[in-house]
Amino acid sequence: MKTLYLDCFAGIAGDMFLGALLDLGLDRKTFLETMESIVLFPGHGHSSGHGHGVEHSHDHDHDHDHHHHHAPGEKDRLKISISKGSRGGIAGTKVSVHNLEDHPHRGLSDVLAIIEASPLSPRVKERSAAAFRLLAEAEAKVHGTTPEEVHFHEVGAIDSIADIIGAFVLVEMAGIEKTVSSPLNVGSGTIKCAHGILPVPAPAAMELLEGIPVYAEGAPMERVTPTGALLVRCLAGEFGPLPSGKVLASGKGLGDRDSDIPNMVRAVIVDTPEHCGRDAFRRDRGVVLETNIDDMNPQYYGPVMQKLFAEGALDVWATPMIMKKGRPAVTLSCLCLPEMEEVLAEILLRETTTLGLRKYPVDRLKTDHEIVERETSWGLVRFKVARLGGETLRANPEFEDVRRLSEEHSIPLP
Repeated sequence: MKTLYLDCFAGIAGDMFLGALLDLGLDRKTFLETMESIVLFPGHGHSSGHGHGVEHSHDHDHDHDHHHHHAPGEKDRLKISISKGSRGGIAGTKVSVHNLEDHPHRGLSDVLAIIEASPLSPRVKERSAAAFRLLAEAEAKVHGTTPEEVHFHEVGAIDSIADIIGAFVLVEMAGIEKTVSSPLNVGSGTIKCAHGILPVPAPAAMELLEGIPVYAEGAPMERVTPTGALLVRCLAGEFGPLPSGKVLASGKGLGDRDSDIPNMVRAVIVDTPEHCGRDAFRRDRGVVLETNIDDMNPQYYGPVMQKLFAEGALDVWATPMIMKKGRPAVTLSCLCLPEMEEVLAEILLRETTTLGLRKYPVDRLKTDHEIVERETSWGLVRFKVARLGGETLRANPEFEDVRRLSEEHSIPLP
């Protein structure tokens, strides 16, 4: 199975995604011709005047692809340039979109009309339209309006239209069957946008990041744009480390700014196995925090463990052990997502007698599982249903529901 892995160690933006996929070795001429076939103002009349191609600088360390389309209506078509460059001394590909006589605002219906009128494949049209609907929903939630009334402002400009549609064009060109992403480095600080100074991530990006593992690292800057968050949300079905398999190609897409972390996203194409149910697993990455304690009142372990669960721990356990000089002790362990590491570490340091703790990353393989409510002869019960590769493995009732019904009906727990 041809799997795309997105390594978002420095964040992700739409142009970085395009650059990374083109850097894999995809046909640039075909991509540019496909993108320039998109008419930005469908239904408008055009004069037959001659347009001018995009000008490129000719620095010695940049190698540009020139692709000029001198045809009627040129100014109403997407203009994209592709160049080679570097960030932090690492070479990659940079994609730039040139706005020619753009309108300042577009609504959802305007963008959907552009997509529908284009000669793109049905699959690319479908995915692009779905992405813009999702973006409109996020913007509507931020501004307290409806998706139909949203004007996209920055994200509705030509560059974002090119980034979103172009991403699905390249995914189709590469024959990607599955996408896995690392947790996203969202950055920190503030950003200046149409609505003033706002914290990073931008409000629309934060809406789109719901349910996606994130962290903040490096100098303050916006590292995940709304378009970047949107593409990850639409494409990635799993989050975690590089999947097992044979590496077929890798590419780097460059951002606009230099930073202490090279401003790029890395794309890796991996041939992952399709047999033995391996792709049926859900995968993610966690962190285990643990400490050995030999001088704490055993009565304190219960409240500490409850507090860790309340603050987001995935699991907490205590293991009896013997330390040096034969002293009995307990190893207190906590499993969490990477973004919860510091919060839970502080609880362990404040609420126990330990002076320090250790941590190590773990890769998790999980079943697909969900909570399903079922009506039984005793009342409503929640069941945890586990599936692997479409096969239902088990459906176990939630213990708290069983205990409640046991008390309500005066029947034994078993």
